[in-house]
Amino acid sequence: MARLLLLTLACLSVAAPAFAMHISEGLLPFNWALFWYLAAAPFVALGVKRLNVLAREDLSLKPLVGLLAAVVFIISCLPIPVPTAGTCSHPCGTGLAAVLVGPLISVLIAAVALLIQALFLAHGGLSTLGANVFSMGVVGSLAGWLAFRGVRALGGSLAVAGFIAGVLADWGTYAATSLILAAGIRGEAPLLPLTARIMVAFIPTQLPLGILEGVITAGMVTLLYRKRPDLLVKMRVIRERELPDHA
Repeated sequence: MARLLLLTLACLSVAAPAFAMHISEGLLPFNWALFWYLAAAPFVALGVKRLNVLAREDLSLKPLVGLLAAVVFIISCLPIPVPTAGTCSHPCGTGLAAVLVGPLISVLIAAVALLIQALFLAHGGLSTLGANVFSMGVVGSLAGWLAFRGVRALGGSLAVAGFIAGVLADWGTYAATSLILAAGIRGEAPLLPLTARIMVAFIPTQLPLGILEGVITAGMVTLLYRKRPDLLVKMRVIRERELPDHA
């Protein structure tokens, strides 16, 4: 935990050029920026409510959420610019967060990470914060959580479920980002063809990044299963009866 906090402080203190992280400040018209704020706000509010309810039942939850917020912040601070799209590619981390603490709290984690990045790193922006929270927080978290639960329900292993959750959370984020950008900048252009063109612009960077995020998510879930199976039981990622005899 201490090392993650130190690394976070280091990211905040090192000067670096801005790479138009997430959807850039001022890129969306006011009406679309407001729309995405309104779309994301209920999920953030539900995340706060969910966190408060679970924290009353388990005092160890808030430190875990803080740790995951640091992880999401650091992972999503690794930009690869996509000049033709007005944004950049990067891992997200919301798939892992959603698997461990559920999609609603993962939305809250993403909102906090994105707000800090907008305020201190010029990554994204305050006007586009709602859109970025919706794509990375809402869509990314729900895609990862649903994928993980679906694969597990079909009998898939933790590693396979974690991999697919990480991949789909990442790719789902960028599908949503493409749609949000297209809707905001299209003018009189048809929405779906423009969305497809933006998605194609992301492919060279986001395709391998999504696979990498799947590997990271699978690795983290598997590591926790080996080292802290009690934590996964508590978060309902696995059940007691799924543990090996030696766990």
